[in-house]
Amino acid sequence: MLSLGVSSFITQISIVIVMAVVNNLLTKCGADSAYGSEIPIAVVGIVMKVNQLVISAMVGIASGAQPIIGFNYGAQNYERVKKVFGAVVICAEILAVVAFALYQLIPVQIISIFGKENALYNEFAEKCFRIYLLATVLNGFQTVSGLFMQSIGKPVHATWISLSRRIIFFIPAQFILSAVFGLMGVLWATPIADTLAFTLALILTIRECRRLKPVPGKFGKETAE
Repeated sequence: MLSLGVSSFITQISIVIVMAVVNNLLTKCGADSAYGSEIPIAVVGIVMKVNQLVISAMVGIASGAQPIIGFNYGAQNYERVKKVFGAVVICAEILAVVAFALYQLIPVQIISIFGKENALYNEFAEKCFRIYLLATVLNGFQTVSGLFMQSIGKPVHATWISLSRRIIFFIPAQFILSAVFGLMGVLWATPIADTLAFTLALILTIRECRRLKPVPGKFGKETAE
């Protein structure tokens, strides 16, 4: 239980680390920009919370499928495991695409839900939604792949996937890009980290799915109803 649950623990505790790093960099870089330090912190906080609603929905879908995937994996019905995982990925990606479209098309309207501010505030909010969440379309697969690895008893893979997005790629990207590009570097670090994390998750998932070969004679077409 501890080994399989460690990736979820890392995901939750990493949020604290990420917030601390981002807030400090926003304060430092924002002070040197036209937006000041208060606007970036306020806007990024809202943007992260809005996106977390979408991520939570993806996690809910994947968590609901975990018992089905785990049961069929234990029964060696690997075809059904891949079928269910494919359905989960499709659902998560639909959410991701819808969220991406909203972030890109109506960022000011979304931020206005949390209160109306001045033009400078809205300008940064628009940039934040469109840059910070640029790789949202990749988050669906990356999010559910970690829970998929938990379901098939791959805690090490699940941990790597959890660590990759928020720690391994994200934090170095934040420090490097913010040092070079200032406040805009803080925003661009997220889609870059998301893309790298998606690539890692895709490689690990494809490798594991290729290992899930049907067991001769164990199942017919649909015997594990």
